[in-house]
Amino acid sequence: MQRAQWDDIFAFMSIVEAGSFVGGGRAIGLTRSAAGKALVRLESRLGVRLLNRTTRHLSLTDEGRVFHEHCLQVLAALDDAEASVGQRTGTPRGILRLSVPDAFGRLHVLPLLRDYLKAWPEVQVEVSFTDRVADIIEEGYDLAVRINVSSPDTRLVSRVVAQHPVIVCAAPAYLAARGVPRTPEELAAHDCLFFSSRTQRQPWRLRLKGGAWVKVEGKSRLRLDSGEAIRDAALAGMGIAYLPGFLVDEDLARGRLQALLPSCEQEKVPILAIYPSKRYLPAKVRRFIDLMAEQWRATLR
Repeated sequence: MQRAQWDDIFAFMSIVEAGSFVGGGRAIGLTRSAAGKALVRLESRLGVRLLNRTTRHLSLTDEGRVFHEHCLQVLAALDDAEASVGQRTGTPRGILRLSVPDAFGRLHVLPLLRDYLKAWPEVQVEVSFTDRVADIIEEGYDLAVRINVSSPDTRLVSRVVAQHPVIVCAAPAYLAARGVPRTPEELAAHDCLFFSSRTQRQPWRLRLKGGAWVKVEGKSRLRLDSGEAIRDAALAGMGIAYLPGFLVDEDLARGRLQALLPSCEQEKVPILAIYPSKRYLPAKVRRFIDLMAEQWRATLR
């Protein structure tokens, strides 16, 4: 691709980011007229209209949205290329894109980011706080943190960075109305609040002390893709929950929830760092994974 073609593409990206020809042109040292001409050249070469223009507003067309997304992926690849050079010296740089669970991310990932950004001033971080299981490669993430959710995608690598106990619990009002289950088998008669994201449902695994692990197959009238939403549903008396201690420890201490099945061992679920398989893992990713493992080894048990 010739230099002039790259310039037109960068002009398009700058116009979209700024939301105007004036702001987009100024960001890359062009006049409004020159930025507009660059966009016209790009649209002519592609044979499609990329932006709808009115006197007050610019918006991406469907073709423009697709092209813009592909350009973002190219820019992300350039960031990776820059970071791979930094790998030789072990210096993190570039943009680190993370996908982390909402509640866990705010409680445990955000504090790490403060130390990480302070230690590595050449790194920028973009974080998506969501319990949705993101497609790491298609959505352009460098790293995802997941709780007890691995990936069958052979293009991805998983590393356990910590473990956390999971607790079966319910609100006193629910237990008063429905009774208290004494064994894992009795959960089959109860409303269980399962975590489910798209087609993936997180199983419950319990065992009597010294026995074998069993998978719980309770009724599931309500399935949610958010740990906090499951906690809220449990507090409202809508069913029995299976949640990590960091979400419910305070509720248990204050009596808002009651731990169940004391005769069963608590499972410790893995907290996973998941990232695309690469021959040379960028320093920005490797350093953050190491930081998670080091800091959480003492705090998440």
